[in-house]
Amino acid sequence: MPDYDYRTQRLFVDDALTDQGTLPLSREASHYLVTVLRFSEGDAVLVFNGKDGEWLGKMTKADRKAATLTLVRQTRPQPEPTDIDYLFAPIKTGRLDYLVQKAVEMGASRLTPVITRHTQFSRLNAERMQANMVEAAEQCGVLHVPELTPEIKLDALLAQWPATRTLIFCDERADIPNPVAALQATKPGPLAVLIGPEGGFSAEEREIILKIPSVTRLSLGPRILRADTAGIAALALVQAILGDWRMN
Repeated sequence: MPDYDYRTQRLFVDDALTDQGTLPLSREASHYLVTVLRFSEGDAVLVFNGKDGEWLGKMTKADRKAATLTLVRQTRPQPEPTDIDYLFAPIKTGRLDYLVQKAVEMGASRLTPVITRHTQFSRLNAERMQANMVEAAEQCGVLHVPELTPEIKLDALLAQWPATRTLIFCDERADIPNPVAALQATKPGPLAVLIGPEGGFSAEEREIILKIPSVTRLSLGPRILRADTAGIAALALVQAILGDWRMN
């Protein structure tokens, strides 16, 4: 189990991270640390970029427009990334923020908005979603910010579905009512979790989904869950049975 530091401020950066390197911070990051958090020279910050692990930095220039860190040492190496696509129908903005944040915490590697027949919301704010992903990664100790891919219509997504990736289809009509048993019968490897819209999938969409050779139908229990809740439940099950929660 990694030794997390929950007290030191964490910051996502785009720059490469190397031993004893000097890291100039962006204007936004400088303002946040110096003006909002009142950081000064000598204060510690943990930084990560999704590629080079997590590093401890010391502030060597406390300028609200152009602060600088000196990297002291690596605190955690970069873990092997998971390979879980999270495919979801867009929902209302406030709940979408929650959905995106929790997908990051649960270890999704890519997030893809999927437009279905009953999708009620589109015109997503990609910058807002990206900011939510970064914030979630900074706050929960994740060292990887998922890729955000452009929205796509469900039929177009399924038409180009790769045979090597298992599609976990959250389906209240699944043949196997026990979700653990269903996932235990699924071959480990690249995965995608598909969460439907608030109105569910149409009959035509269900027919197309079930024609995918690598589909696994996953029941989420006897209750109808909201889309954001269903996503968390599905990702938790997948991580526990097929992902990085397994105790090897």
